[in-house]
Amino acid sequence: MREEQILTHFGGRRESKLRLRYIVALCSLPLLGMVAAFGTAPDTVSSYVPTRMVVESLKLASAEQSVDADQVFWREERFARSDTISDLLRRMDVNDQEARTFLAQIKREPALQLLRPGTTVQARTTDDGSLLALRYITDRDKLVGFDKQGAEFELVEQQLSLSPQQQMKSGEIRSSLFAAADAIGLSDNVAIQLADIFSGDIDFHRDLRRGDKFTVIYEMLYHQGRAIKSGRLLAAEFINKGKSYRAIWFQGVDGKGGYYTPDGKNLRKAFLRSPLQFSRISSGFAMRFHPILHQWRKHQGIDFAAPAGTHVKATADGTVEFAGTQNGYGRVITLKHQGGFSTRYAHLRGFEPGLHKGMRVHQGDVIGHVGQSGWATGPHLHYEFRINNQVRNPLKVALPEALPVPAQEMAAFNSVSAPLAAELTLLENVNLALLE
Repeated sequence: MREEQILTHFGGRRESKLRLRYIVALCSLPLLGMVAAFGTAPDTVSSYVPTRMVVESLKLASAEQSVDADQVFWREERFARSDTISDLLRRMDVNDQEARTFLAQIKREPALQLLRPGTTVQARTTDDGSLLALRYITDRDKLVGFDKQGAEFELVEQQLSLSPQQQMKSGEIRSSLFAAADAIGLSDNVAIQLADIFSGDIDFHRDLRRGDKFTVIYEMLYHQGRAIKSGRLLAAEFINKGKSYRAIWFQGVDGKGGYYTPDGKNLRKAFLRSPLQFSRISSGFAMRFHPILHQWRKHQGIDFAAPAGTHVKATADGTVEFAGTQNGYGRVITLKHQGGFSTRYAHLRGFEPGLHKGMRVHQGDVIGHVGQSGWATGPHLHYEFRINNQVRNPLKVALPEALPVPAQEMAAFNSVSAPLAAELTLLENVNLALLE
């Protein structure tokens, strides 16, 4: 009895499974049919599908193009050294006698006097060449020009807002610093700054050698995307006779800026080596045959040959002790400096306006102009350097150092100098790779 119940139980389960399979099979038939409906019968031709072309006219919105009979154009030319205003207008296809007459009448106006050779001039004209406006940027960072209002021209003058962008360039000395600067498209302004910065360590009259290299990072000032002029030199490296000199611009909390080595030492010496930017030494600190007295005498200074009118700069901060005429010196200036130092500048053509005894001057200030007053056979500057009234050779004497970056400002200085020094190194490595 027990076995029958067990068999009946298992038999019932088997029948249930068979019944379930039957139901699933019946339910699957419609699905299988649907799948079959997506199939394609063999040998069915499907390459030809009947088509026909339909051409319809699309109605477009009428776009009326207005023809401007008074089209205007901006033309641009560079004012040449030999140009007149008429020459400039002719090159810009300005055919406007009224404008020519107006500009000829006001050629003495200060605005036109600021039009220098090399200045880029823009003219706004009509299609037939009538002048509507004239624009140029002066070396005083002003936009100057004229606008036609009705039948009259009106003066336009606007101070520009210039935005600085950083530039980097490298050069190599072949003949002179200015020739090297011209070769890489570097402005004279930056080249002069470069010479001023390293003038305490490098004598740019005598020390330059073929193959010397320099790298500069400087500001270029832009107005509406146009480069207007070069600005401040931010960092520089000069390799002279195999020795590297580096400079970083830093402005302290007192608002005064200066150039320092990457570790914070002041590059500005207490005295400049030379009171002139560029010249040549015509007579050194030694015995010589005097050209006027016709006898051998000790020359107690350095003579720098330079064109008449060349700016003479104070080589250090000091006070004017004398400014006048003195025997064979002609027009002469004597400056008194701290620590028992004094300097003398002789044979001048004249003094800087306003210069007088007791006046305080700073290193680099223009104090006079090269001439040939007194006992002089040609334009040059006689420069003397004294310590406790004892004459010394300014080209060989050890010059005192200026103060370094204050300790409390070193963190701020490092935040400025580190990235600039890294850029100098990067540019130096790039140039070495190119040379290799």
